[in-house]
Amino acid sequence: MSSNKNSMVPNAREAMNKFKMEAANEVGVNLKQGYNGDLTSKEAGSVGGQMVKKMIKSYEENMQ
Repeated sequence: MSSNKNSMVPNAREAMNKFKMEAANEVGVNLKQGYNGDLTSKEAGSVGGQMVKKMIKSYEENMQ
């Protein structure tokens, strides 16, 4: 299995980081580039939850 640093899709890491920053901004969590270990579980969960909501919405819109 390949490591997370060796993406099979060029620019995937950059796109995912941009997506994560957008989701964090939407829920009011201040992410910074690099280490974000000082986030609370609630903050990290809200960012992840927002990302999932956006992915589901995009999937549903593309099914039609």
